[in-house]
Amino acid sequence: MDSVMVVLFLAGLITGFSKFSVGGMGLLVLPIVMIAVPGPEALAILLPLYIITDIMAVFSYRSKIAWSVLARFLPLAFLGVFVASHFLANIDGEQFVSFLGVMIITMIALGLYLDYRPTSFMQKPLAAYSMGFLGGIVTMMANAAGPIFSLFLLEQKLDKKTYVSTRAWAFFIINVVKLPFYISLGLLSVESTKTSLYAVPGLVIGSFIGYHVLKKVNPIQFKWLIRIMSTAAALKLFLFS
Repeated sequence: MDSVMVVLFLAGLITGFSKFSVGGMGLLVLPIVMIAVPGPEALAILLPLYIITDIMAVFSYRSKIAWSVLARFLPLAFLGVFVASHFLANIDGEQFVSFLGVMIITMIALGLYLDYRPTSFMQKPLAAYSMGFLGGIVTMMANAAGPIFSLFLLEQKLDKKTYVSTRAWAFFIINVVKLPFYISLGLLSVESTKTSLYAVPGLVIGSFIGYHVLKKVNPIQFKWLIRIMSTAAALKLFLFS
């Protein structure tokens, strides 16, 4: 139990820091939790933490939400969550670990693509629907759809405050929608929620640190550090699962 508490504290620390600083650490958190809680059960351990930080975010960003943008994006995201829930119900722990490794590498590759290629095609309705569906699958399977959401929202020509508010509400709504699916799959329970509480102190400390060091962080260097660490985590899933 001591090792579980340490791992979850670290996961909470990273989650809080990421949410209130430069972001992009979602790819790293799930493999860390899986050290203590192998398999899809780790998804349910993390979901309450994400909802807590989402509530903090939407409370902070209550205005200038582009609901019309969310209306194009969210319906297919819900469908993606539904499809992914059926996939989760029919794979074993080993298959989940392999799939997660592939997904992490894919999200890192997407991030690299976005650094060097134009993405004006994201303004087209078909792209909105495609990104919504794909984002729903990725968030349900790995809690790591941040790059996909950002890819779509950044190309909607929103001002900074509207972008931040809309993104915060997108995460909050989708994470709440995921709750009944995780419960029906037997992943989320009273017991798993109690386990999630071990991460709350780290979450609070990480949020505080992230908020206060945001202006001191070099976002480019930090982004590459997270990519390297996430790639190492994905390789660990492939080679040592």
